Amino acid sequence: MSWKRRQDGLLAMINFPPYSLQMLTSRHVLVGGGGGSSKTGIANGFEIFEISHNGQHFVAEEVTRYETGPNVVMNSATYNNGKKIWLVAGQESHCQLYNIQLKVVTAENGEISKKYNFPKREDLRQRRKGSKEEPFLKRENIEDIKNDTITEKHKKLQLLIKPADSIQTDFGSGQPLQRVVRISPNGNIMATGGTDGLIRLWHFPQLNSLHELKGHSKEIDDIDFCPKSKQIATVAKDGKLIIWDVNTFNKNKELSWNPSDTEKCIFKRCRFRKTVADDNPSNPKLLFSISNSLPSRDRSRSKMHYGFLQQWNVDLGQMDRVVKYKENLSELAVSDDGKFVAVGTMSSGTVDLFIAFNLQRLLHVPNAHNMFITNLEFLPTSLDGPAITSNCETAVISCSVDNKIRIHSVPYRHALPFWLFVIFIIVSICGAFILCSYLGL
Repeated sequence: MSWKRRQDGLLAMINFPPYSLQMLTSRHVLVGGGGGSSKTGIANGFEIFEISHNGQHFVAEEVTRYETGPNVVMNSATYNNGKKIWLVAGQESHCQLYNIQLKVVTAENGEISKKYNFPKREDLRQRRKGSKEEPFLKRENIEDIKNDTITEKHKKLQLLIKPADSIQTDFGSGQPLQRVVRISPNGNIMATGGTDGLIRLWHFPQLNSLHELKGHSKEIDDIDFCPKSKQIATVAKDGKLIIWDVNTFNKNKELSWNPSDTEKCIFKRCRFRKTVADDNPSNPKLLFSISNSLPSRDRSRSKMHYGFLQQWNVDLGQMDRVVKYKENLSELAVSDDGKFVAVGTMSSGTVDLFIAFNLQRLLHVPNAHNMFITNLEFLPTSLDGPAITSNCETAVISCSVDNKIRIHSVPYRHALPFWLFVIFIIVSICGAFILCSYLGL
């Protein structure tokens, strides 16, 4: 049985509409978005927040802000191999690659020293291929540490965004636009999709063209790699959900589902369950998707829109479970341990959390945002660095064009210990015998 929360923790208010959320480390979340190329005065770019828990609720502190000029950030993906962090961002028809560097800087009275302040965008040069990476700490930083000029409470970790290569990934006949980008879990392949309906695979991080997957007739809405990077799932506005083999570039399966013969749906998002349990051949490979109903041509029928959360058995090519909503769905996320699924809605800005294997709802947050959910991201359990210590079993971050970043958490579910249950039974039996003896029965 789920429990309801009217409003959850507000992490941050930003001054641009956010469209993308990415966890960079176990504690740092990157928010991307903007107001576009029009002269509205709304900035385009990224903000990075460090998340912590103060014993009562989650809090966020801004550590980096980076502006991308006239290019709004509509989608992004990250890859962290424990040594380096890469960020790729969809900016109009192009995909921009960034290197994110970790750096320890001096803080004086809570403020960053000007000596180690963030570089301005005009000071950042385009990184050439094969150029030497900037060291984690410069020589002067090391000397400062040796001389005890940086104390423990004055050291801060900063994440600096450095632009590298940029490539065009969509060639639509109208206004080309990259709609989605993903990096494979092994970090070897990047996949992009846009308005021209093609899935383009690229060598990563070189960004050299690898292959084009042709199977959709309309613009791409979502892409996801399986945990072993051997398969890729794609959905588009043509209503198809296709599973591809990454090694052979062949189509493995094409999944489709409609509520009835008279009702039609279009897939919106897709996510594989990412968990080590998938290494066991006896465990089914699960894929989650959300889809929305199409308006009926029959004017006598209800004009209500419906959304569906679906769980698929990829090996069998069949749907195992479905949850129906009385409104369209906009976003989908799966936790990196494969235990939880989150969805966001269009009209009410609601966020729901489910148990992944049976789609039992754990948390319902109605009207979490004033407008539709633009992205969801779980706090990770497997990225480098210590996990955030809190009193919750899982937590998901949501963003919306209301410029708010919120976090929604599920407390640990404490089960009754077996030994306590046995003691309760024994006490109940003894109590029954004593009561019967007292009554002379």
